[in-house]
Amino acid sequence: MKQIIALMVNGDTYEVAVPPWKTLLDVLRDNLGLMGTKRGCAIGTCGVCTVIMDGKAILSCLALAIECSGKSITTIEGISSPESLHPIQKSFIENGAIQCGFCTPGIIMTTKALLDEKPQPSDDEIKEALAGTFCRCTGHIKIMEAVKKVT
Repeated sequence: MKQIIALMVNGDTYEVAVPPWKTLLDVLRDNLGLMGTKRGCAIGTCGVCTVIMDGKAILSCLALAIECSGKSITTIEGISSPESLHPIQKSFIENGAIQCGFCTPGIIMTTKALLDEKPQPSDDEIKEALAGTFCRCTGHIKIMEAVKKVT
């Protein structure tokens, strides 16, 4: 049986009818058409599906949509404007921290949550925050550099 929930995503409120087992990731992609949040492992080990909920980075593949009702959710689509990229996105491009781009939205959202909490994180704090993300193309050296150089 479906339940109607209200999701606040990127500053807009959406009412969505969802079955109790549907994940936030599925609702974002299938119901709201927000395709920037990717489906990776679907078991919470790669970080590809990371979004920010109430200021904290979460894995949307593990979050049931009904548990997210009334929460403030930000996806990769919500951090920049059509006119300009977010400083994190710019830094990733300028520092070669992206290649295929599949994992990039999740890593950027993880980085944003970190920098919102700690604008000048240490190397260890960056490593700890990124420990739940996985990039097969670049590895994490360029990503670390990009995070440190965000202005």
